[in-house]
Amino acid sequence: MSNRRAARVAERIRQDASLILLRDLRDPRLELVTITRAEISDDLRHATVYYSVLGDEAKRRTAERGLASARGLIRARISKGLGLREAPELRFQFDPSIQKAIEVSKLIDQLAAERRPSDPPQPKEPDQHSERQPDPQHSDDEPAGTT
Repeated sequence: MSNRRAARVAERIRQDASLILLRDLRDPRLELVTITRAEISDDLRHATVYYSVLGDEAKRRTAERGLASARGLIRARISKGLGLREAPELRFQFDPSIQKAIEVSKLIDQLAAERRPSDPPQPKEPDQHSERQPDPQHSDDEPAGTT
């Protein structure tokens, strides 16, 4: 079995599972679920579908129950789209990467806000002595234009 074929099948599973959640299922437990990626075994018999959920731990558990409930329907619909003799057994796995990315983004924003000065910097007043540069062609002893 080629790795390329497995990668194509996994991507198709991800796409189909996303569309099934979006179009076919009316389960309110799955409203905030996003399919992030899919992996499939080399023999195409077992697939892991990764998902994320916006919300807290309770929403994640609710989505997990919704996906477990819809597993058979999702598998049957995916099977039709793949054209395989046997549909892969689906396993849903929570993907924390989206939540972690949101947390990192919040930390970066927080650090940026802490580093921002509360008052904008005031322009530095020019030093009166450094404004005038001596002219090497004229000395202070000679009036200008007498050379």
